Parts: sequence; C-alpha cells; structure tokens
Amino acid sequence: MPDARTLAAYAAKAEDYAALTRTDAPGAELTRFIESLPEAAKVLDLGCGPATASAHMRAAGLRPDPVDASPEMVALANATHDIGARLATFDDIAGEAVYDGVWANFSLLHAPRADLPRYLAALARALRPGGVFHIGMKTGEGEARDALGRHYTYVSVPELEALVSAAGLQVTDTREGREAGLAGTVDPFVILNARKLP
Repeated sequence: MPDARTLAAYAAKAEDYAALTRTDAPGAELTRFIESLPEAAKVLDLGCGPATASAHMRAAGLRPDPVDASPEMVALANATHDIGARLATFDDIAGEAVYDGVWANFSLLHAPRADLPRYLAALARALRPGGVFHIGMKTGEGEARDALGRHYTYVSVPELEALVSAAGLQVTDTREGREAGLAGTVDPFVILNARKLP
C-alpha cells in the first residue's frame, strides 16, 4: 500500500510539483533514455507525476504508459497532456515482457526498503529481453520523512547496483549528483541505467 502521508503531500503540492518539473524539452537523462529505445517503444513511466517525461517520450515517437499512485497527479497529467495516465501503485505492476523500457525516475525512493527487491523483480519481469531500465534514487542511509512528510528510502550506489543486479538486470552505468527538490533541500542522488539481457 502507498504511504498515506506521502500521497497527501503530493495531493497538496501537485501544482507546485508540476511547475518544478515542467520543461520545454527532455533533459539529458531522458534524452539518453529515449535514444536508447527503438521507434514506437512501449515505456512504463512509473510514478509519472504530472507526466512531463511521458509527454516528451510521446513527442519522440514512443508509447508511454504513465502510472501514478496519486489521483491528483493522474488527473493533472491527463488534464495537461491528455496522455492516458492511470492510477496504479508499485504493487499493481505485473505481466511479463510487456515493456521495452521502464522509467522509474525518483518514484521507487518512496517504497519501503524491504519492498524494493520484489518491486524491482516485478519491473524486470515486465521488461522485454534487451529492455532498458532507468532508476533515480536519493543516496544516503536508512528511511526518513522530509519536511513535507514524504517517506524516503535512501540507498548507497553499491546497494542499488546490487538490488538491480539481483532483479536480473545488467547495470550499464551510474551517475551521481545533487539537486533541489520539492521540499527545498539540496540532496544527493544516483541515476542508474540497466538492461535486461536477451
């Protein structure tokens, strides 16, 4: 089940989050992800929020499937982009060889640490052989809430690499950085990309 306080924070801040993430063109990481996929690839946008990334994917010729656990975010995504966003939690991800790519950009960081292995395994199963996986997480230790009440699971880079590898994906690269988020704090993060072996 999604964390109620995290969902409440996104419900209250949906418009603010949309403004924070709004871009006229895809950023470097999303561009790279798009370019790594075949034409008309089907992509799961996990925790799509206002679906800015999905809109960029669609414009590039991909077929995004944007999902989010927040009804307010799903409504905002569809009102803004008419993109077919749907309500779904991490527990709802099922199926085998459904997607050519999975874009899990700073969404799984809201999952409890104990649940990460099964969520990643489900995402790996949902990927087609050769499929591309992208994940963004905040780095650090433990689990905590931010100033908005959102639950976070913090990981180290080796921990995330091990989790993704254990799910059956081959890590291709990682990148670390720092960025300001919705709560206003500048936090360290890791971006990891992987592929499902043919």
